[in-house]
Amino acid sequence: MTLNNKGIALVIGVLVLVIGLTAYFNADGLADKRDAQANALVRIGTEGSEPTTFNMEDVKAVGEESFQAVIRSSARPPSEHTFTGVALQALLVAAGIDLEAAQQVILRSVDGFVIALTVDEVRQKENIYLAYARDGEGLGTREEGGSGPYQVIIREDPFSNRWSKFVTDIEVR
Repeated sequence: MTLNNKGIALVIGVLVLVIGLTAYFNADGLADKRDAQANALVRIGTEGSEPTTFNMEDVKAVGEESFQAVIRSSARPPSEHTFTGVALQALLVAAGIDLEAAQQVILRSVDGFVIALTVDEVRQKENIYLAYARDGEGLGTREEGGSGPYQVIIREDPFSNRWSKFVTDIEVR
């Protein structure tokens, strides 16, 4: 083996080790997210604090609303649907979170998708919802081919590209 081949083999070996360690350390977090999705749980908290866990009944008790939103996709024509969910701001208040000192809200999903919203966006009336039903039907889990059990809908998003399926965690910073 030449020096260049040895260097390439060393780099590949280090990358395999890093990937293995990353998978090992993230295994518990993935199991927690799958459990949250299977049991329709969403964890809500602030940076560095123990989150509050809401189940589907807790979420609905915040004050469910029905609202219209248009799904826009590059693969299909736009389609309007009636969603049922709760305003994200109301859910955060129910979790005891004060938005006055906050700057952003981070949403994490079981599939690794993460989006950041500004507090000003979250405060907009009739804009951001944590939805759990579309056209009267539950959203279903990822394994069922659905987009839930929770999906964040941003009605003012002109392309629906910041909507977040499979939401399991909400963190306010």
